[in-house]
Amino acid sequence: MPQLQNLVLTDRAATPVAHTFTPKSKENGVAVVAKSTGVPIGDPKYTISTGKTAAGRMKSTVKLAVPIVQTQTINGVSTPVVVRTAYVDATFSFASDSSLQERKDAVGMFASSLASTATLVDGVLTAGEGIW
Repeated sequence: MPQLQNLVLTDRAATPVAHTFTPKSKENGVAVVAKSTGVPIGDPKYTISTGKTAAGRMKSTVKLAVPIVQTQTINGVSTPVVVRTAYVDATFSFASDSSLQERKDAVGMFASSLASTATLVDGVLTAGEGIW
């Protein structure tokens, strides 16, 4: 069983940046790591949870929330506000009798579908293009 620990995620900037998410909490089977931005409402958060479905299938969910914060000034008082947030989530569900290799293969294929070279998926997710 993995220990709640730092998670380093790399973005797709022209010069990629590694973002370190540190452990924040673990409650009701949901572990949370966050990247401190100095403005708590603007901290990106990554959550991971695991359990079983009613049918006994193994089920894990990962979610990433990346808020964009701007300073709002009203009557000379400046406060940070979230102006938009990017949300990403994925749920993985496997038969309880699936093999470790079957699960590794499925996760690996899913991960590779998110590569910038997977133009079908990348064009839709990042450029907002339609499929023809």
